[in-house]
Amino acid sequence: MASYHFEINSGKKGSVLEHARYITREGKFSDYEDLVDTGYGNLPRWAGGDPIEFWRAAEKYERENGSVYREYEIALPVELDREQQQELARRTVKRVVGPKPYLYAIHEPVGKLGGMNNPHMHLMFSDRLPDGIDRSPQQTFARHNPQHPERGGCKKDSGGKNRMELRDAARAQRRLIAEIQNEMLAEVGASARVDHRSYKERGIAVMPERHLGAARVKHMSEKERHEYVAGRNGRAEAKSGQAGRL
Repeated sequence: MASYHFEINSGKKGSVLEHARYITREGKFSDYEDLVDTGYGNLPRWAGGDPIEFWRAAEKYERENGSVYREYEIALPVELDREQQQELARRTVKRVVGPKPYLYAIHEPVGKLGGMNNPHMHLMFSDRLPDGIDRSPQQTFARHNPQHPERGGCKKDSGGKNRMELRDAARAQRRLIAEIQNEMLAEVGASARVDHRSYKERGIAVMPERHLGAARVKHMSEKERHEYVAGRNGRAEAKSGQAGRL
């Protein structure tokens, strides 16, 4: 079974431009050598086709303490070659983001443990829904006016949803992304499939792997790295064996 990873993040004012430059490996992040591809779309006319200009305005005009962007971090199946992974990323954007403004990047760093490639995509998008009304940058991010949409900003897709509804929406996105990946894997003739469910939901008695982070890995001894990788392989074998009995 292929590995599945889907993480939801969000960013507030003060972090937006930095993060956009981080995922596209621009500015002080240009020394990274793992960038595979980038893309953007659904930008308003005033952005002039420049996603950085869009995020600059979003950071300036979005309301205080509100989420300026949402981000999905998604692992791309290693069973696909690079061209297939890029096509998968484009399909994911189209079906997950819809008409909302977005910026994405594909990274393929070599893992600090085990030396294996780790292809994944970062998908930044705004919750603002375009409605065909031509607005200025400031008005785009103003409060939505449902009675007179032309007087307010673009409606937020997450606006008015309670915690339960947001949780259900996140679960639906997890399921959708797995479906998109499995469709692509089947299309190219790969036998592997991903599963968006947790180990517990699948009846697999294996502890999920703890993300260590680059700083912690850097300070691990060779013995500790070897033991961690061996444990990872053992967990994968146990997971595969139990999944086969379901």
